[in-house]
Amino acid sequence: MVAINCDMGESFSIYHCGDDEGLMPFVTVANVACGFHASDPRVMTRTVRLAKRHGVRVGAHPSLPDREGFGRREMKMDREELTAAVVYQIGALSGFLRAEGMELHHVKAHGSLYGMASRDEEVAAAIADAADVFGAPLMGLSGTVHEEVWGDRPAGFIAEYYADLDYRDDGSLIITREHHAFDPVTSAAGALRAVTEGTATSENGREIPVRADAVCVHSDTPNAVDLARAVHDILKPHLD
Repeated sequence: MVAINCDMGESFSIYHCGDDEGLMPFVTVANVACGFHASDPRVMTRTVRLAKRHGVRVGAHPSLPDREGFGRREMKMDREELTAAVVYQIGALSGFLRAEGMELHHVKAHGSLYGMASRDEEVAAAIADAADVFGAPLMGLSGTVHEEVWGDRPAGFIAEYYADLDYRDDGSLIITREHHAFDPVTSAAGALRAVTEGTATSENGREIPVRADAVCVHSDTPNAVDLARAVHDILKPHLD
C-alpha cells in the first residue's frame, strides 16, 4: 500500500503559497512546514486542523533556517546545531498536533536540507538524531544516503517517489528553486509505474530503480491540484 504526501502549510503571515484546501482531499499524508522556511503559528494551527478534518496524517517538514530562500539554499551547520534546529521545528509542530489530539506521523526534511542529507552522512545522521527524540519515521529517497543512514532505524524509513520533479541518471532528484507545471496524465502514469514496477525514467530517458512507499506532489507546483487529483485517481486501489 502507498501514501500520497504533499508539502503543506507553506504560507506565512499575509503571504500565500499553495492551495492546501484544494489539495487535502487528494492526499493521505501532509508534510507541514515548521517555521524555518515557511509557515507561522497560525498557519500551522490551520493546516493541522484542515488535515484533521480530512483524516490526513501529519508529519513535520523541517528546513534549514532560510525563510528568504524558501529553504532551497544550502547552508553549513555542524551536527549538533543542525540536530537542535530540527528538534526545535518538530517540537513546534508536535505542540499543534497535541492540541488537536493528533500524533506525529513522520519527519521529512525540506528542500536543500533534504538534498544535502541524500548525499552527506553527517547531515543525514543529524536529522536522524532529531527524529529519534520523537520516535518518528523518516521519509526520503531510496538508493541514497537517506536509505543508508535511515533505513535500519527502529522508527522506520518511508521511501518516496516524486510525481513533479525530474530525476538524474543516477537516481538523484533535480531540486529547483521554483517548480514548473507537470502534465497530470503523464505524472500519474509515472507514479503508478513507480509503485507497481519500482521503475522511473530519468530526464535523459534512462530507466532507474525507485522505491515508492509514498508519492509526493508539491503544493507550490503550478497545477498541483490537478496533478494530485490525477495521482490520487490512478493510485486509489493502492492507497493505504
